Amino acid sequence: MRSSRRFLLAAGLALITATVPFAPAARAEDPKEIRLDWATYNPVGLLLKEKGFLEEALKPKGIRVRWVQSLGSNKALEFLNAGAIDIGSAAGAAALVARINGNPIKAVYAFSRPEWTALVTRNETGITKPADLKGKRVAVTRGTDPHIFLIRALQGAGLTEKDAKLVLLQHPDGRTALDRGDVDAWAGLDPLMAAAEIENGDVLFHRDAAANTWGLLDVREDFAKAHPDLVRTVIAAYEQARAYALANPQALSAALVAATKLPEPVIARQLARTDLSQPTIGPAQTESIKAAGLALQQAGVIPAATDVAAAVDGLLDPGFNPVAAR
Repeated sequence: MRSSRRFLLAAGLALITATVPFAPAARAEDPKEIRLDWATYNPVGLLLKEKGFLEEALKPKGIRVRWVQSLGSNKALEFLNAGAIDIGSAAGAAALVARINGNPIKAVYAFSRPEWTALVTRNETGITKPADLKGKRVAVTRGTDPHIFLIRALQGAGLTEKDAKLVLLQHPDGRTALDRGDVDAWAGLDPLMAAAEIENGDVLFHRDAAANTWGLLDVREDFAKAHPDLVRTVIAAYEQARAYALANPQALSAALVAATKLPEPVIARQLARTDLSQPTIGPAQTESIKAAGLALQQAGVIPAATDVAAAVDGLLDPGFNPVAAR
């Protein structure tokens, strides 16, 4: 008797399941505020902040925009990992290392293809190549493209980080330490690097444009899943700012001058090394970041067991590429 009742109950539940459709999953409510970083190494984001394109786009939805300054990729990635911002600017290789280390981010847009880092020294040090850094004091911001660039340069000279004396400083303090003579060299970052060249006569003794990885816009993975339309709105606003920058180079320069308090010739040097023409996520970023990842793996920075190619694929998300560019 009991088995018959259980059968009837099961049959009734099956009938209800078959005839009553499931309600669709509720869409996540829009947040009251979206938080982005701004950085002097991200000219497009800086112009976006100045022009208010994103604020204008989100005004009908009643969503505020809060801007948080990041002084380097390491800070932007820390902010993302802590949930302090939703979308941030970082170098591709730095974002890869962060994701491998457990930072749940996706790269959704390329704000620039820069040559924003090189190894810098004062004119009188006699340093002319990475091999000369053995035993020397080098200022560097750990977890950034300049740090990764330094590792790869040392590796090419048959050296490791342990062969030099790294002095861990944020980028502005690194330039100051070089100028004071507190360090012998600095893994530089524009526009501070351009200022060191022009204002102090400092020398970029090792350059390699191909070893500079892309400037990428990263989003917290949970935010991208919950609010994909907002991510697309941000990217559309970035595209508006990028188009404005390309059509109005003087406006881009003026925005950087105002934010950095650096003279126009310095900003002109930075922008001359910055390509804003390739915003979509695709093979170019994949190859560049994978090459950096494999070099870091050989240097022992990334664990030997890591599948670097899979990690790069996990980081890059072309699904948010600008519609016009697909």
